[in-house]
Amino acid sequence: MATALDRLRELLRIATISYADESRVDAAAFDHFHAALERLYPLVHARLEREVVVGHALLFRWPGRTAQRPLVLMAHQDVVPVVADDWDHDPFGAELVGDGADQAVYARGAIDDKGALVAILEAVEELLMREVVPETDVYLAFGHNEETAGDGARAIAEVLRERGVRPALVVDEGGAVVDGVLPGISRSTAMIGVAERGTMTVWLTAREQGGHASTPPARPATARLARAVDRLARHPFPVRLIPPVRAMLRTLAPHAPKPLGAALRSLAFTGPVIAGVLARLGPETNALVRTTAVATELKGAPGENVLAATAQAAINVRLLTGDTAASAVARIRRVIADETIEIEVRAASEPSPVSPWRGEPWRRVARAIDSSLGSEIVATPYIQLGASDSRWFTGICDNVYRFTPFHLTRAEREALHAHNERIRVQVWLRGIGFYRDLITGD
Repeated sequence: MATALDRLRELLRIATISYADESRVDAAAFDHFHAALERLYPLVHARLEREVVVGHALLFRWPGRTAQRPLVLMAHQDVVPVVADDWDHDPFGAELVGDGADQAVYARGAIDDKGALVAILEAVEELLMREVVPETDVYLAFGHNEETAGDGARAIAEVLRERGVRPALVVDEGGAVVDGVLPGISRSTAMIGVAERGTMTVWLTAREQGGHASTPPARPATARLARAVDRLARHPFPVRLIPPVRAMLRTLAPHAPKPLGAALRSLAFTGPVIAGVLARLGPETNALVRTTAVATELKGAPGENVLAATAQAAINVRLLTGDTAASAVARIRRVIADETIEIEVRAASEPSPVSPWRGEPWRRVARAIDSSLGSEIVATPYIQLGASDSRWFTGICDNVYRFTPFHLTRAEREALHAHNERIRVQVWLRGIGFYRDLITGD
């Protein structure tokens, strides 16, 4: 008889890869994935209402005792591309590696985000077998292109809005259970994203006449572009503590050594210093306290002996709560200080609204963490560093939380969107309990 782990591994082997160029997407892989879900989770498909939205996004409705203030559980079906040669194991082989507590499944999507999607379905299937009827309707919203356009989840949110559905609680991927969130804090922490940064792509363009590289001008387009990129790197956005991060630090204060704990309890005085320290601790904590901007693509001449008539750089900007796309562009112009550099915003979404870290929806998430993952874990709000499909649901729900119920090491988190993505089996199995308890309210 197939086990939960067998079902996870089978689904991880299906290469539902998203590409920015949608002509490269293998629609048959998503059809295969849907067929496998129907076969592996028969009760979900027999007893829940299911509809396909904009091609391959999936929306399930599990009727509860009332349709008022439902729960929405989110995950996405798609994964990012792989460079197979970088992996130690087949990225779509779902191989089991190691023994005991260290045994892990290696596969693209193990954490981001099929691990959560399958854990949700395991929890629902189990509760259906037990004839559980939820107190409120439960929706399962599984987008199919979160890694690129995200319009699958956006369409689902619009369907719910048109039907007048106002969820009491939405839970999507996001922060995890981590250790050592700050130096000196030994307690494991459940990082629950109460907001997420906005995202923006800015293209910088330098132009010149072009010609042969043997007779370059004094300031070629590539040099002007390089100077602009360097200025952005040397003059990052200023640091500041936004309310969710202040709340995180105050939550952690009782669990910190005395000097640090005292500083975290006195943020009205120590805030600027703490923000500066967080910026220097590492990339993750730096992203908690400032808008970030980094060059990700560079384009120049078509040949090594040709002057670039057009030199371009793509700048990926992640907007901290309180900043806007307009304010970020204005600052980029000031920092670059070169009128010959063209600045074009190709895509932009503003930071999300901030969900409360008090009230029953928050407590419901915290109770599920306590009952399924361990009472010793400290649940804390924080700002989600990446974008998720949940941003489309903030228009219909005031309580949108971004939390993946897996206890992840730093190395496991760093494997997301990189090689050797993996999840420990015992960690994944405990995550099923989180979704089960979240549904039942235990």
